[in-house]
Amino acid sequence: MSAIEFWLKTSRVAKSLERSDELGAAERRFGIPRRDFLQFAATLVASMGLPSSALGAVVNAMTQSKRPSVIWLQFQECTGCTESLLRAEHPTLEKLILELVSLDYHETLMAAAGHQVEEARKAAMEANRGKYILVVEGAIPVKENGIYCKVGGQTAVDMVKEVAAGAAAVISIGSCASWGGMPATAPNPTGASSAGSVLGKPVVTIPGCPPSPYNFLSTVVHFLTFGALPEVDAKGRPKFAYGRLIHENCERRAHFDAGRFALQFGDEGHRQGWCLYKLGCKGPETYANCPQLLFNDCGVGAWPVGTGHPCIGCTEEGVGFTKPIHALADLKTVTPPVQFARPAEPQGVGATAVTAGTAAVLGGLAIGAGLKLADKLGKKDDEAASKEPPEKKP
Repeated sequence: MSAIEFWLKTSRVAKSLERSDELGAAERRFGIPRRDFLQFAATLVASMGLPSSALGAVVNAMTQSKRPSVIWLQFQECTGCTESLLRAEHPTLEKLILELVSLDYHETLMAAAGHQVEEARKAAMEANRGKYILVVEGAIPVKENGIYCKVGGQTAVDMVKEVAAGAAAVISIGSCASWGGMPATAPNPTGASSAGSVLGKPVVTIPGCPPSPYNFLSTVVHFLTFGALPEVDAKGRPKFAYGRLIHENCERRAHFDAGRFALQFGDEGHRQGWCLYKLGCKGPETYANCPQLLFNDCGVGAWPVGTGHPCIGCTEEGVGFTKPIHALADLKTVTPPVQFARPAEPQGVGATAVTAGTAAVLGGLAIGAGLKLADKLGKKDDEAASKEPPEKKP
């Protein structure tokens, strides 16, 4: 039984909601059993770091009849962020997203094309001015007046500025829209830039290549529930999703602390699930909740490190798509010792040159420390004796 399932069985809030009208409406609207919907809502509440008492407000916001308009723009990207949303299950996440919001413009998902689509976008902007949510997927090229990306004859720069002017909130989804991502990799011939830098104002960023669908949906649900976007860090990332280092919650962390590292792909340490730091894992300098949420509801280990590949730091500007995959991470917390035992130390061969040298160094340090301590103690005894009054002769 998962922690969420246990909480649902024991929580008074959950029990009071289980037969509520809101869950009945959700069952009819989404075609999802009310118990599954309640578990999904509880997962969102937990991921956002909200108290259990907020579950009712979240359920109410998700089942309201009025759906907010969403205009989703796509520029320099691979459509991976959209694809990750469409591949989630249990319950089917794309169904929830499409039912929770009114997706009035999305180039990949719309059946219409050409002038008809652009007219639909402008009509949605006009009808919902000041109320719609703008989602930006992909980097925006700014060199040579933005000629490297045009949609309907309009440059990406002009389009994002036009749509953002009437939006209630702007969300950048994926690393490309959040800070440039892959398109901005040197030498960056198109001047690929983030949505925030083009707009000249802070926006909520949900980086990742691709990001977890739940981080996006939780951000939208927070907006629906409280009428405001969640608290963000200095880079515009929601703190509930990007407030902790991957390294802190990684299932391989115990091996890091114990000094057990895979040194090559396929070696003994790699096969036993040891830490991937020495293979270039960027978890120690990357903020994200990948180890907790995993991906696509595939179960335990469904994230890069869980499958045996180092984290590449895709949520961190200056790390993902910038630092070589094999380069060691800049540790934000503890630095491991320089000398560790090998993953498969030979047995019964006596002391090796390395271990003998290490023992000699440690022994020398111990002897030196002992002499130093004895020297200090001797000085203290001499000082104490010099301060004592001279003995009187009988």
